[in-house]
Amino acid sequence: MIEQLPEIDKKIIEFIKEHHLAALATTDGAEIWSWHAFYVLLEEEMSFVITSEEKTRHIGIFRQGQSDIVTGAIGLETEQIGLIRGVQFNARMELFAESYVNRYRLSYLRRFPYAILKGGDLWILRITELKFTDNRLGFGKKIIWKRES
Repeated sequence: MIEQLPEIDKKIIEFIKEHHLAALATTDGAEIWSWHAFYVLLEEEMSFVITSEEKTRHIGIFRQGQSDIVTGAIGLETEQIGLIRGVQFNARMELFAESYVNRYRLSYLRRFPYAILKGGDLWILRITELKFTDNRLGFGKKIIWKRES
């Protein structure tokens, strides 16, 4: 069954597709750690595909945690206040089931062909909520999107 997602403002999609690096964070309840990851947006699923290896500190902390939720942000670097844009989000992160790996790996490798040299496991981050700030629309203008439970 295909999940029906709430409509999302196209400005959010355009912004996310203009970028390729997200800052992410996880916790196991005692330790918090952040990392950066290249991502591919699966617009129809409102999910990110990333790669990471089991041996990394952040995956170790994630695996020890009591939740599958990670948090993240994508931002435009600018010193001009009127041009500030960015997204903050929460997502449910899971290792791809083997049956889906090939389809998603191809979308990732199309965007980052050099990733074939690095390897790593494919992870999906299903966005549960997202806040988009775009000062070009007015100072502090926020657009909120939430996945229906």
